Amino acid sequence: MSAAPGGEYANAPVPEHLTVPGWRVALIIASFAIALPSFLNGAQTSLALGFWGGVLVAFLAGLILCGGAILTAWVSVRTRLNTYLLIQRSFGLWGAALVNIVVAIVHYCWFGVNVSFFAGAIMALVGQGYAIPGDFGTFVIAGSILMTVSTIYGFRALDRLALIAVPLLGIILVAVAVIVTRRYGIVLERSATPPVPMSFGIALSALVGGNMLTVAAMPDLSRYIRTVRSATWSMILSFPIATPLLLIAAALPVLATGETDIMKLVVMSGFGLPVLLILILSIWTVNALNLYSASLSMSATFPKVRPWMFICVGGAVGGAFAVMGIIDSFVPFLLFLGILIPPIAAIYVIDTFITFRNSDAGVSIANLPAVRWPAIGVWLGSIVVALAMERLGLTLTTVPMIDATILAMLAYLALIRLAPKAVLAPVDAR
Repeated sequence: MSAAPGGEYANAPVPEHLTVPGWRVALIIASFAIALPSFLNGAQTSLALGFWGGVLVAFLAGLILCGGAILTAWVSVRTRLNTYLLIQRSFGLWGAALVNIVVAIVHYCWFGVNVSFFAGAIMALVGQGYAIPGDFGTFVIAGSILMTVSTIYGFRALDRLALIAVPLLGIILVAVAVIVTRRYGIVLERSATPPVPMSFGIALSALVGGNMLTVAAMPDLSRYIRTVRSATWSMILSFPIATPLLLIAAALPVLATGETDIMKLVVMSGFGLPVLLILILSIWTVNALNLYSASLSMSATFPKVRPWMFICVGGAVGGAFAVMGIIDSFVPFLLFLGILIPPIAAIYVIDTFITFRNSDAGVSIANLPAVRWPAIGVWLGSIVVALAMERLGLTLTTVPMIDATILAMLAYLALIRLAPKAVLAPVDAR
């Protein structure tokens, strides 16, 4: 998902007669949690905190994500606008372009994380005796090229394959957990030497950060939900359930073996080529979506450039991130996402309920300014302050993501009260 225009009614509110029940959106949101990066996140969390500590963190992360998603969903049900239009309304035309560039880079980073899993799967096949020449870097480059080309020429087919790949991946993760625990027993204690030591607050921020782009871009889906009540229930039935379940599926085999590499766990479970190919298919479909979403973000910012060029750039940049070892800095990457993304959502939520409270949704997106400096200043300022606080060991809540969100909310609310009305007033129809 991205903050880019795309699909029907990209530049206007969705008509009421096209809305759907909330449970349909809840199923889509829950499926987002079933991914290999989420498995790795849960694995590293459980090794650092143990089984029950990890489950508690995951439950709290699910509640925080649910709360944020309810707010962004309420905004979209109230306005019927997609994420890109909401960001344009709050940040201005060029301000939204800056946000879109940042979102595209985030998608490129996720591409790098997933293509690292792809290379790991090929390495697992080599370890099983398949004569595939090359090393990790070679497989990253080959995977990046193949995924880029297939996204340009066959994204629609890959998007449909994702409907099959996601449930199959969920089945595989459950099967691995069952087989490994039967073979090695159930271990609940944390590792004495976790690969990524982390406190409770850092683990919580990492789990939330991994899903914040979904929460911030929730209006792209939730604007189709029929009522606010239905939107609320769809969020309650997604994040609070899916997040703890995936952590349990990761924690059981990882704590029993000490192994966080899902490819090695699959081999240890006795699964061979077919299951590894399903994992590769899952990675492939997710990365196609990353490249496609990033191309939409960049195309909205630079409409004269063809989308396939951005897809090629994304494949190259994401592959470079993988070769440079982004998977080894996975937790810091998630922590940064937890600081970078939430202030964006906080700003457009506040604007909806205060600045544009009495404005018609269609009217509010007409004649937008190039930049709304209060939003840009608060977003960038909250990031700088939150990063500085983390570096200096200062914190409001022990959770960097929550610190950044609180700073952005308080600063933006103060600006709304103190800034000249001409700067923040809703735009009238002309």
